[in-house]
Amino acid sequence: MLLALAVSPLAGRAQVFDLAQLMRLLAQVQSGQASFTEQRHSSVLDRPVESTGRLSFQAPDRFTRETLKPRSESISVVGNEVTLRQGSRSRTVQLDSVPEAAVIVEAIRGTLTGDREAIDRHFEARVGGGPDGWQLLLAPRDAGLRKLVVQVAIQGRQSAPREITISMADGDYAVMRITPQ
Repeated sequence: MLLALAVSPLAGRAQVFDLAQLMRLLAQVQSGQASFTEQRHSSVLDRPVESTGRLSFQAPDRFTRETLKPRSESISVVGNEVTLRQGSRSRTVQLDSVPEAAVIVEAIRGTLTGDREAIDRHFEARVGGGPDGWQLLLAPRDAGLRKLVVQVAIQGRQSAPREITISMADGDYAVMRITPQ
């Protein structure tokens, strides 16, 4: 038996953790809620802007980000419809009419729901690590969008994303730390 393992072509090789495996792992969770803390870094500001709030999603296509501090606002996405709320004001637009927002929403929503098709359609993806600590790097496929959003980097453990870093072409970036509930 030991001899068979020693001469097996797979003996000694580490199992490769790839996009398909990561998406299957993430797709196991059909809905979830989390709290977040985000720091936005901008070259036009003296210091980062920090916000806190809640995230929720429900497969296949619902995602909500509710910011509680520094001011109350929310972004709710259902399919291709985005509703923005700030105080008593509300506005609904089609997601594909705002491509720079769509690429960020699709990165987060596609990852949360394990939607491999959405990730493949919108991004060039690279995966590193393994189930107990992974990183997903997403670069927009569309050249025009890459002039706005360079990369979305998502780190997580098992089926739970824990940190999302959005890097913009102008050097601005945001880091969101996620705590599952």
